[in-house]
Amino acid sequence: MIVLESPEHTEAFGVRLAALLRPGDVVALSGDLGAGKTTLARGLLRGLGFEGDVASPTFPLVIAYEPPATRLPIWHVDLYRIENPGEIAELGLGDARLDAALVVEWPERLGAALWPDALRLRIGSAEAGARALTAEVPAAWGERWPPR
Repeated sequence: MIVLESPEHTEAFGVRLAALLRPGDVVALSGDLGAGKTTLARGLLRGLGFEGDVASPTFPLVIAYEPPATRLPIWHVDLYRIENPGEIAELGLGDARLDAALVVEWPERLGAALWPDALRLRIGSAEAGARALTAEVPAAWGERWPPR
């Protein structure tokens, strides 16, 4: 477990994690509403060089970021509003993995279709307003985890 003491610490963790990302990677972010998933995603994007505003893609579902704005192509995906798993196929996430990394909020909506090589991060409550981050680290991430 990693304790994230504030939103700034959560974003800083995302910046460190960004240094490890490669095209084809999936970072699956789970947690309740307001847990800090988008804050961590913002840190990832900052770590990849993005300097603009980072909004949650709750309504567009996917926001793609491309070089030169980022070091590598990355799709920020929010599946919160997905009600039918068939809708997910229409997003083309599998094809996107060929060239881009994916950061996916609410990956539970993928069910068994969540890629087995995804880095699964869960953000929950800890003491005194801090957040607790737990990770399920697949073999594909073994040598890269944890971020330093």
